[in-house]
Amino acid sequence: MLSGVAQAWEHLQRTAQELFARYGYEPVYTPLFEHTEVFTRGIGEATDIVLKEMYTFEDKGGRSITLRPEGTASVVRAALEHNLTANGTQAKLYYAGPMFRYERPQKGRMRQFWQIGIELLGAAEPTADAEVISVLWRYFEALGIPPASMRLLLNSMGDDACRPAYRGKVAAFIRDRSGGLCEECGRRADANPLRAFDCKNPACVGVMAEAPLLRDELCGACAAHHSAVKERLAGLGIPFVEDPRLVRGLDYYTRTVFEIQVEAGLGSQNAIGGGGRYDRLMQEYGGPATPGLGFALGFERTLLAMQAAGVAVPAPPRAEVYVARVEGSPDGTVFAIAQALRDAGVAAEMDHQGRSLKAQFKQADRLGARFVVIAGPGELEVGEVTLRDMGTKEETRVPMDGVASAVDTALGGRSRTLHA
Repeated sequence: MLSGVAQAWEHLQRTAQELFARYGYEPVYTPLFEHTEVFTRGIGEATDIVLKEMYTFEDKGGRSITLRPEGTASVVRAALEHNLTANGTQAKLYYAGPMFRYERPQKGRMRQFWQIGIELLGAAEPTADAEVISVLWRYFEALGIPPASMRLLLNSMGDDACRPAYRGKVAAFIRDRSGGLCEECGRRADANPLRAFDCKNPACVGVMAEAPLLRDELCGACAAHHSAVKERLAGLGIPFVEDPRLVRGLDYYTRTVFEIQVEAGLGSQNAIGGGGRYDRLMQEYGGPATPGLGFALGFERTLLAMQAAGVAVPAPPRAEVYVARVEGSPDGTVFAIAQALRDAGVAAEMDHQGRSLKAQFKQADRLGARFVVIAGPGELEVGEVTLRDMGTKEETRVPMDGVASAVDTALGGRSRTLHA
């Protein structure tokens, strides 16, 4: 990553870590590649990701390996392998890192892209759905994306009690109207009929607008769950739009699915994050029935949304103090002063290039240093340095062994000792 983009990624990660911790989520790290069946079994063999987009190859042992195209399947596999939900234990996990999909690069969409996500395993109640959705909404708010520019779409995908019959109805509808659909949607009648709702072809959008809707086919339990999720979101003051055609692109979803879109910055591909419930996924890997849900957000798309909203990524922490070496002063002493400040919790910088004092002051200005510690040979001989306030230009002589304390006082006592 280039410096500015890398700083933005760090900012998004820090914001996620701080917010997610309030909800009890802990970090998890999964491999960049997995055995291919982790994704084919979890995501679904008829999905576009598995059919078209995965980077799959054989290792030296002849095993099929795939670069991870998304995070959920890997996290659930890891949770099962390490018994994180044994005996009904609830696991709340978050991740951040690169994913890989072979698709046409375009604005906000790359073959190596970066995601942040959470997974809540072992929770079946509608409150869990509302929590996960609220975390995503609050996260974008924390980044500075205006709520008025965001739109939360919400739907229910049903479960094994009601979705199979509905899939059959949609498949029959596609076969009956195949002449007006693209070739790919025509094939989906047999493999994955609900994915036809996600096709962006204008002709397909028009045809599928007349297709049966799952909301009219939900069983009583799924309808009650969906209603409760909506009530919890309304209680939080989070606005949402019911979209009965929102299906998301993965086979593992059951019941709640959701997506957050923005008005500007991304064109037609305007989703910046989304997810849903996947109560059958752990069973796909041979584990016990374990409810789960989560979301993922795309870094590249989120950054574009921030830029469109005029939200600047905060500048990385700069040096609070610059230690300037006057010609003739021992560089080892200057280095020791800078290190003493850092050990005391002060962000300090110094020159490593033998620049003049004037050039060092310019560098201090560029770094935004509030103070400069001037280490001249005369001051050092008597065990002192000069502390210069870069705002007022006032200078004070302080003992060299008390410079960290003097700087801490000047900064308002904000530093924190890093060494016990």
